[in-house]
Amino acid sequence: MEQELRQRGYESVAPNLPCDDDSAGLPEYADTMVEAIGDRGDVVVVAQSFGGFTAPLVADRIPVDTLVLVAGMIPAPGEPPDDWVANTGFDQVMREHEQGDLFYHDVPPALAEQARGKTRAQSATPRAQPMAAGRVAGRADQVRIVHCGPLLPA
Repeated sequence: MEQELRQRGYESVAPNLPCDDDSAGLPEYADTMVEAIGDRGDVVVVAQSFGGFTAPLVADRIPVDTLVLVAGMIPAPGEPPDDWVANTGFDQVMREHEQGDLFYHDVPPALAEQARGKTRAQSATPRAQPMAAGRVAGRADQVRIVHCGPLLPA
C-alpha cells in the first residue's frame, strides 16, 4: 500500500512499532507513530486491527485530517483494550480457527503465505488502559473501508 500511495503522489510512512518489546504499550506505540509523522501536515492515519487502539491516541496528540480504521479493534467506553478480546468473543474465535484461515481466508494462498512469512513476534504483555470509543461499521465478516475525505485522487 505504501508503494501504491507513493506512485499516486502521496507521502507515506509506515512506522515499525515495538510490538516485540515487553515494556512497550500503547503510549510507546503512539510515540513511535508521532515521531515517524514528524512535522508533516495534512495527515491521514490509517490503522488496521490492533491499530484501532493506537490510532486515536495519535489523533489526540497531533492534528489529523482523517482517521481510517480497517477492521479496527475498538473498545467499549471505559473498556481496557486488553479485555476486548474476551469481551467480544474474539478469543473463542481464535481457539476455533487456525490463524491462517481466520486472517487470510479471502487471500490467494501464495500471497497469504508471503504475508505469514513477514509476521513478527509480539509481546503478550498487557498494553493498554481504558479509552473512549467511537463507532465502527461492518458487514458480515468482510472488511468495509470507510473514510471521511479523499485519500486517493479521482
